[in-house]
Amino acid sequence: MTLSRRRFIGAVGATSTGLLLPLATGCDSGGNGDGVVHSGDVPLPARFSLAFKRPPVIAPTSSDGTTDYFDVRAHTARVQILPGVQTEIFSYNGTFPGPTFSVRKGRTAVVRTRNDLPVPIVTHLHGGKTPADSDGYPTDLILPTSGWTAPAHQHHSGTAMEGETAEGSRSYTYPNAQRAATLWYHDHRMDFTGPQVWRGLAGFYLVHDDEEDALPLPRADRDVPVMIMDRAFASDGSLAYPSIDPTLKTTPGVTGAAHNGMEGDVILVNGVPWPRLEVKGARYRLRLLNASNARRYRVRLNPEPSTGEPFTLIGSDGGLLARPQEMDSLYMVPGERFDVIVDFGKYAPGTKIVMENSLGDGSTAEIMQFVVGEKITDSTSVPSTLSTVERLDPARAVRTRSFTLARNQENGHYVYKINGYPFSSDRSWADVRRGEIEIWEFSSTTHHPIHLHLSPFQVYKRGGSTTIRPEDVGWKDTARLMPNERLSVLVRFDDYTGKFVFHCHNLEHEDMAMMANFRVL
Repeated sequence: MTLSRRRFIGAVGATSTGLLLPLATGCDSGGNGDGVVHSGDVPLPARFSLAFKRPPVIAPTSSDGTTDYFDVRAHTARVQILPGVQTEIFSYNGTFPGPTFSVRKGRTAVVRTRNDLPVPIVTHLHGGKTPADSDGYPTDLILPTSGWTAPAHQHHSGTAMEGETAEGSRSYTYPNAQRAATLWYHDHRMDFTGPQVWRGLAGFYLVHDDEEDALPLPRADRDVPVMIMDRAFASDGSLAYPSIDPTLKTTPGVTGAAHNGMEGDVILVNGVPWPRLEVKGARYRLRLLNASNARRYRVRLNPEPSTGEPFTLIGSDGGLLARPQEMDSLYMVPGERFDVIVDFGKYAPGTKIVMENSLGDGSTAEIMQFVVGEKITDSTSVPSTLSTVERLDPARAVRTRSFTLARNQENGHYVYKINGYPFSSDRSWADVRRGEIEIWEFSSTTHHPIHLHLSPFQVYKRGGSTTIRPEDVGWKDTARLMPNERLSVLVRFDDYTGKFVFHCHNLEHEDMAMMANFRVL
C-alpha cells in the first residue's frame, strides 16, 4: 500500500492511546511547521470545498435598563468539522467555536455560565476591562455540576494553587466600559488552558460604540468575523492532543516536544477547514483573530489587487487606530486581533483569492478562499481619520520593570518561567498604583506572545528603537516578543483594583507556568 506523506507521518506519530505526538520542536524553532502534529488516516476535505460559516450570535435571555443577561452552558457535544465525521468537542452552547457576543459600550453584560463538562473551567474575556472577580483568574474554577473529587490544582513546580471555586455555575460581569473592539473569550483553567481551548472553548466578543457606528465602514453581512486556528485529528475524527492525562483531571502537561507549543496540520476558520466565502465586488471588513494555541501566521492575499495594498488596517486588539494603514501582509501571534478592510471591488468578477499563511507550508500555507461575485454600488469608505487615540508619554512613567522569560528542565519535565520562577498564586511581580504609567520590558531567547490582562498597553520600543512595526500601532493587549529582543511597552493601570495575571499566550507555555501576577492597588 502506498501512503501519502501526511498519512505516513500521522501513522508513525500515533501513540497507543490514539493521540498523536509532535515530531519536532514548535515555537522554539526558527519558524512554524517544524512542530506540526499530523492528522491520522481520517479523510480531510479538499481545500476551499466547504462553505464559510459565521458563528451564531447569542441573544440575551433578558434585559433591563442597564444590563443584558446571557446564559451559557459548557458541555460536551458532537459536531461535524470534517465532512461525514462526528468530532467530540468541549463547547459553549453546543457550537464550535462558541457563540458570538455582540454588545454595546456602556451596557453591562452578565454571563451566567453553567459547567456541565467533566472538568473545571474558567472563562477569560481576552481584552476586556473586567473587574478582578470576573476576569477569569486561572484558579477561580467553575467545578462540574456532576461533582469534583480530583486533587487540588498544582502547577509544574508542584505547589498547590489557591482560588475562588464555584459549584456548578458562576456569573461573570462585564461592564463593557471600553471602546469598540474585537475581543474574544476562552477557557483559562490553570494548567489545562491549552487542551481545553484546543477542544473548542473559545468565541468572539464584539464591542460596538457610537464612534465606530458613525464611520462609513462596511457592516452587516460585509462585517465578517474570521477566527483562525489550527488543529489535528486522530483517525477516528477526534481532536488529537498529546495530554499526559487525556481525561484532563489530574496530571497536567503534554508528551514529547509539544511543550514548545501545539500546532496542527488542518487550518480552520470559524471551525471550518479551509473554507470558501462568496463575496460581492465591494469593501468588506474582516475581523481577524489568531485563536491558535501556538501557531504564528503571516497573512496575505494571492493574487493581490492590481492597485494599492490588499489590506487597509483600521483596528487592532484595543479597537480603532487613529489612522488607517496600508499593509501587504499581517504578522499575527496567538491572541492578536486585526481589523482590516479588503476591497474586493478591485478584482474582476469570478476571481478566486486565497488568504495565505507565508509562515506555513503544505496544508498550513493556505487559510481560506474568497470568490468574487458581481460588482455592486458601494457607499462605504475608509476615512483618513478613524479615531482619537491618546499616546502615552514615556516621560510620565513612574518606573520601569523588567521581565525575562525562560525555560528550565526540572524533575524530567520543562517549566517555563518568568524572572526565574514558575507561576504561583501568592507571588506578585508588580504592585502598581491605579492611574500610574509604567514601562514594562520583556526579553527572551525564543518566541513568546505577551498578553496582559485588564490594562491595554502601547508598544514603546523594540530593542533600542522607538520606530515600531505597523502591527504594533494602537492599543494592544497581546504583542510579539521575538528571540533575543527586548520589547518595551507603556501601561497605564486606570481601571480596576485587584489581582490579575500576565503571561505568554502560547497556551502550552502558559500551562507550564509562564505566567505571573500583578496587583493594582
